[in-house]
Parts: sequence; structure tokens; C-alpha cells
Amino acid sequence: MKMNRYCLLLLLVLLYVPVSGFKTTITTNINNDSYLYSVKVNPGNIDPDKIFLLIDKSDYRLYLYEDVTLRKIYKVVFGNNDQSDKCKEGDRLTPEGTFHIMSKRFDKLWNRFMLLDYPNEASMERFHRLQNEGYLPAVATPGGGIGIHGVEWNSGIRDNYVEQRINWTLGCISMKNSDVSELYEVIKVGTPVVIRK
Repeated sequence: MKMNRYCLLLLLVLLYVPVSGFKTTITTNINNDSYLYSVKVNPGNIDPDKIFLLIDKSDYRLYLYEDVTLRKIYKVVFGNNDQSDKCKEGDRLTPEGTFHIMSKRFDKLWNRFMLLDYPNEASMERFHRLQNEGYLPAVATPGGGIGIHGVEWNSGIRDNYVEQRINWTLGCISMKNSDVSELYEVIKVGTPVVIRK
């Protein structure tokens, strides 16, 4: 997916500017954040070519932007209570960086699943650096299969896990099933996803 320079600059700014600063600026016309949790987005009222996602691990939120406008906030949970960047397969940590949606599918375990391109080139560079510096064993692998999905209803993991910030995944980003269904309908393969803490 090609992005113009403006979108790329915005993504870089979002990596370094606190989200709260953006929320204050963007939501002044709305007057409260509760609107951004309840507003409905659908393919008819948002342009999928202008969407990008910002996932902030420190506040358990996924921010849906259309160009520079914050359109929706979703609550999310992760794998491990430790908010560190993913180092290797099996650490249950959620990776940080800039990724893209590689594929989308209906899923019998997690309702919807949107696969990220982890590990990407930047992830692999970090992984090899950690191995070369002796922080990771030579036999370690970076892992994969990281995505955004719903809760695992058949295993007893329900929306209350998301509400109560109970981290339960193996490193993925989990949303309430109704939220992941809504998100699934408006994003496309190639959508940029920035994950940070």
C-alpha cells in the first residue's frame, strides 16, 4: 500500500506524541470521549483508504483514525501484563512498531481475525540484534501469527475480559466481539497499524 508523505509524517508523529494530546485537540467539537466509544462506523461513513489504527498498550485502547480525524476508540487487551515489546516466540508479549493488515478472515474461535505482518523487517532487525547481544538464545524464534481478534467465547473468555483489562492472548490484540466485527467491516488489507506503549 502506498501512502503519501503526509500520512507517513502523521504516523511518525503519533509514535512520539502522547495520544492524550491528540484526543484533546480532536474531540473538542464533541465535548466528551464517551461519544468516541459509542459512535458507530461502517463502510458507508468512513473511507477505508484513509484509515489507520493506533494501538496504545499503556492505556488499553485502539484508536481508529480517518486521515487526521479520530473517529472511534475501542477498548483492547493483550497477552502479557508486562507491556514490553515482543522479543521471541512464547513470551506472550505484543509487538511494537508499524505494521499492516496482511489478511482478514472470519474465525470460529475469535469471531474475526486480522493478521498483522509481524515479524516485519524492523521486527527481525530488533530480534537479531537481541540475539547478537546475547539477550536471546541462538535457538529462539521471533514468533508470528499476531493479529487483532475478538474474545474466545467458547473457552469462557468474554467481553468482560476486555472491560476489566484481563490480558489473556498469546501476544495478539483482543477486542469485544461486537467491536471486532465493526472494525473488520471498515478496514482493508494493507491498513497501517501502529502499536506502542
